[in-house]
Amino acid sequence: MIQFPLLVGAKENTMNLAIIDEYAANKWPGPMEAQLAVASDHAGRRLKKAVKDHLLAAGLSVFDFGVSDEADKVDYPDYAFPLAESLAAGRFAAGILVCGSGLGMAIAANRVRGVRAASCANEFLARMARAHNNANILTLGERVVGEGLALAMVDVFLATPFEGGRHQARLDKIP
Repeated sequence: MIQFPLLVGAKENTMNLAIIDEYAANKWPGPMEAQLAVASDHAGRRLKKAVKDHLLAAGLSVFDFGVSDEADKVDYPDYAFPLAESLAAGRFAAGILVCGSGLGMAIAANRVRGVRAASCANEFLARMARAHNNANILTLGERVVGEGLALAMVDVFLATPFEGGRHQARLDKIP
C-alpha cells in the first residue's frame, strides 16, 4: 500500500467544524470532514469519478463537491471555489479538481489565499508540485491525460512530501 505523507494525521485532525465554509455547507450538504476533496465540471466528471473510486479503494475518506452525473454543462468556478475555500479553511488535507484541460480549475482555485493548485500532465510535474511548491490541490485535464496516468499522478502527488528549506523561503515570498 502506498504511504501518503500529505495525509498523515488528516483523518484524526481535530478540525473546527464550527468554522464551516458556509457557502460549501449550503451548496453541498453532507459530511464535511474528510482527508481529501474532489470536484469537477461537466468536462471532467468521468475522470473525477475514476479518481474518487481509486482514493476510496485506497481507504481514504473523500468528500465530493460535484458535479453529478446528471449535470448538464456547468461553470468550473462554481466547483473550484467551494473546494478551494474549504481546503484553505483547513477542512481537507488536499484536493483534486478535474476539468477539460485542468487549467481553468487551477486558475480559479489559485484565486483563494492559501491554495497552491498545480495543473499537471505527468508524474514528474505532480512530484515537483508537491516537493518544491507544496501544492495542496492537483488539477487534471480529462481531455489531456488518460485515466491510468491520472491515477499515477494522484498517487505521486499524495505520496510526495514537501521538501521545505529553500523552497519554503520562496513560498514565503508569495502573498
